[in-house]
Amino acid sequence: MSQETQKKHQTKMARKKKVVDEGISRADREQGLLLVLTGNGKGKSSSAFGMIARALGHGMKVGVAQFIKGSSDTGEESFFKNHPRVTWHVLGEGFTWETQNLEKTSKRLKKAGMWPAKCCMIPPMISSYLTS
Repeated sequence: MSQETQKKHQTKMARKKKVVDEGISRADREQGLLLVLTGNGKGKSSSAFGMIARALGHGMKVGVAQFIKGSSDTGEESFFKNHPRVTWHVLGEGFTWETQNLEKTSKRLKKAGMWPAKCCMIPPMISSYLTS
């Protein structure tokens, strides 16, 4: 790598570091975080459980609300739900293609609403709340 390329990189990274450091210095309050993962295809749960592991590794408390995979026993639930810093809510009755009752599923989810998230976001209970 040429010295010129290295110098440009160092200058660019120094500017970036300054912006990041300034943002961190302005972060003057602790607050919770609500993440809602939706969409077609795979990867939402894997992403969510990776974030849970990361948050727990940093000593945070985490809440999980599963709206769809309610009736199926998952390894993730078995692993995380008994952790002392995890609050776990099962709100659905299983995959929608299994229940095949849109009206029943809709009523159940509307009844549950975002109550678990609202309840658990009251400081200092939960640092991160993930729904999937």
